[in-house]
Amino acid sequence: MGELKLMKGNEALAEAAIRYGCDAYYGYPITPQSEVIEYLMEQNPYERTGMVVLQAESEIAAINMVYAAGASGKRVMTSSSSPGVSLKQEGIAYIAGAEVPCVYADVVRGGPGLGTIQPSQADYFQACKGGGNGDYKNIVLAPASVQEMADFVALGFELAFKYRMACCILSDGAIGQMMEKVVLPEQKPRMTEEEIKANYPWATTGRKRGTQHRVITSLDLDSTRMEAHNRHLQEKYRLVEENEVRFEEIECEDAEYVFVAYGSSARIAQKSVQLARAEGLKVGLLRPITLFPFPSKAIQNLIDRGTKGFLAVELSCGQMIEDVKLAVNGRVKAEHFGRVGGIIHTPEEVLEAMKKQIIGE
Repeated sequence: MGELKLMKGNEALAEAAIRYGCDAYYGYPITPQSEVIEYLMEQNPYERTGMVVLQAESEIAAINMVYAAGASGKRVMTSSSSPGVSLKQEGIAYIAGAEVPCVYADVVRGGPGLGTIQPSQADYFQACKGGGNGDYKNIVLAPASVQEMADFVALGFELAFKYRMACCILSDGAIGQMMEKVVLPEQKPRMTEEEIKANYPWATTGRKRGTQHRVITSLDLDSTRMEAHNRHLQEKYRLVEENEVRFEEIECEDAEYVFVAYGSSARIAQKSVQLARAEGLKVGLLRPITLFPFPSKAIQNLIDRGTKGFLAVELSCGQMIEDVKLAVNGRVKAEHFGRVGGIIHTPEEVLEAMKKQIIGE
């Protein structure tokens, strides 16, 4: 049995990292994510488990520390908020090219630029489309509760090591700052050096000079090898799309119209579903849990079952809507509704948007 606590989302993520047996966290404070590193520093996990926590001199330094530690087979993570994650993009692209597993959390704030410290979901493109250079993707998990902020640390590391790639926990300022009950996992031991060597033969674990390591750098001036490596990465991403799609359907069994929303927007849209049902409207909610891989087939299945239209609800000017429209492929109507600048939409205005833009009332 786990331990029941009342915690902020950021704190739950930090405590879950300790309990999962994370080896190291390298970060830098930025609102609305600063509680992650503050909580870790307060807990002093080195005394509890041997976990290293270090505030780097910058976001760029932090992600390169993650790169190095991950290459040695360690469970390593970082976190930041939108402008800070932008600074990490070069390192994340290096990590993708070198196939280094790691977890990073983005507690999204409004932008562009420094923007606002209020909640936003406008980092969807940055997280899901490969925010750095080159053809790469990261696995992206979208928590909609404090409990999932904790749970997705373990899931993130599981997927990161399974596919040797970065996994992003894409949260937002509302989920990061809200307080809810959370059941924390039992303490898991950190892996020993012998276990790392046995389980991850690619890891750079101090082998003798002259032996080959399988972790590569991102630089290769041989075009033939670089093309082959890129093809290999794309095949891996296809495997992720086939095997790791996660989503939740709420009131979709008979739904004629469906909201598509993740994170804090999904919590609001779920209330909008209740309001719609009370009016006799057959409305449901599809909540993507993985944003990459995106649940495109789930949308197509809903159309096959009779859904007539979709409304993507986001705290942005419209980013996830592009993936919704690709999945719909012109078969039914798909539109976007969102608020920006730190303004969070209400269930009533979300329902009103569904009526005007999709149902046609």
